Amino acid sequence: MISLNIRRMNIDDVAKVYQIEKDSFPIPWSQNSFLNDINNNKCARYLVACIDEKIVGYCGIWIILDEGHVTNIAISKEYRNLGIGKALFSTLISYSAQLGVRYITLEVRKSNSIAQKIYSDLGFNRVSVRKRYYEDNHEDAFIMVSEVNCDIDDNFSDENYSKLVMIDNK
Repeated sequence: MISLNIRRMNIDDVAKVYQIEKDSFPIPWSQNSFLNDINNNKCARYLVACIDEKIVGYCGIWIILDEGHVTNIAISKEYRNLGIGKALFSTLISYSAQLGVRYITLEVRKSNSIAQKIYSDLGFNRVSVRKRYYEDNHEDAFIMVSEVNCDIDDNFSDENYSKLVMIDNK
């Protein structure tokens, strides 16, 4: 079993998140992009997944009214294929519901079948294609959408959000 603590990202997490971002994407977001979102973008929310205080993944969403748009999600290479991405993304969905989100959109590379499977498993449907969306190789992106149907937690705290998730990695 993997004990995963998923919590709000803070400024102290940015350097580690940026390292995961650089290791995961051909054209990574800059460290300043994350800092700007945390400090200045009232629509932005980021979660980090930690094992024994070590950040092993993160995801972000921009929330405008009742819509959430996933900005990015990545897991450290040495922690991939353990169910952490799915647990983190599932938590992002329920977290977003607490903030009033009723549907979520995202783009995913046409070639990223692993991510597409996770998103489909969590209720996302492919609705369109963004032609030549990715700058590095002009690959198409699938646009995926899901309605959010999660129970509302009366004890939810956005600022102090933290959730313990147990993953059976067998």
